[in-house]
Amino acid sequence: MEEIRKSDFYFALPEELIAQDPLEDRAASRLLVLRKETGRIEHHHFRDVIDYLRPGDCLVLNNTKVIPARLLGVKEDTGAAVEVLLLKRRENDVWETLVKPGKKLRPGAKITFGDGLLRAEVLEIVEEGNRLVRFFYEGIFEEVLDRLGEMPLPPYITHRLQDKNRYQTVYARYEGSAAAPTAGLHFTRELLAQIEAKGVNTAYVTLHVGLGTFRPVKADNILEHHMHSESYQVTKEAAEKINRAKASGHRVICVGTTSCRTVESAAREDGTLEACRGDTDIFIYPGYRFRVLDGLITNFHLPESTLVMLVSALAGRKQVLAAYEEAIRERYRFFSFGDAMLIV
Repeated sequence: MEEIRKSDFYFALPEELIAQDPLEDRAASRLLVLRKETGRIEHHHFRDVIDYLRPGDCLVLNNTKVIPARLLGVKEDTGAAVEVLLLKRRENDVWETLVKPGKKLRPGAKITFGDGLLRAEVLEIVEEGNRLVRFFYEGIFEEVLDRLGEMPLPPYITHRLQDKNRYQTVYARYEGSAAAPTAGLHFTRELLAQIEAKGVNTAYVTLHVGLGTFRPVKADNILEHHMHSESYQVTKEAAEKINRAKASGHRVICVGTTSCRTVESAAREDGTLEACRGDTDIFIYPGYRFRVLDGLITNFHLPESTLVMLVSALAGRKQVLAAYEEAIRERYRFFSFGDAMLIV
């Protein structure tokens, strides 16, 4: 296959359009609707998304829950400040982590958090320079983490988050993510109830979002980019709802790129699903043939990111970039706390 250039997915974004804070009312965000067959663009508010959903459609949502994975501590021997970001639980109290500054945290290094409420020892250095760390504490780890940890906001958000729950969907259930599935942040419980009352089915899948989601594509030829693995689960109930929608000629609309990657990873060749769990490093870019997904609700993503590439696979690179240019002209808010886009 001929190479696809990273630079093909570049666009210039004014810094002031990067949303720093979530809106008071989740569903008050703006919504850009892109018709993938024609390239036509429509402007609405997010709560109008219900007008684009039809009875019998299946809305797929990722019910992962973000953990307060950012821990600030000190090295026991020197008192130097360190930051530890939890990426993946390997076993009980051993986690794969991202640490700063890496040079000071060699195997054997000991760290203290919260005046000794939590302590840790670096066990080994693994791929990408990540550290395996064992934690020591009294009580329940999740409760200690809730006291000491901060939400691991993306690097482009510089404001401090006042309410931890605003980086959490209202349907978040299973803990394990280092980042929120941000397209879902626009939904309120009221809007979801209205959508279900209209006869739209909602299916919940789980994909624990890793920080690979923010990792830039370094290779000029994107086919050389390696995606990080994330764990997912599709329940029997979710598989049945999605299969029923497809079999009856209705649409499957995923909320967020994480829900999309989950169903596409779990799908058989014929586009059907069964209950399953596993790890996925699926990379979706133009040329990909979608097996399950018909439409996508998503946010506006970073230039040259794997997420822009996924959206371009669905709606065409030129149409997506044209829609992004329009969003910039119309002063839409970008990235995690920004506005939304519906592709149907």
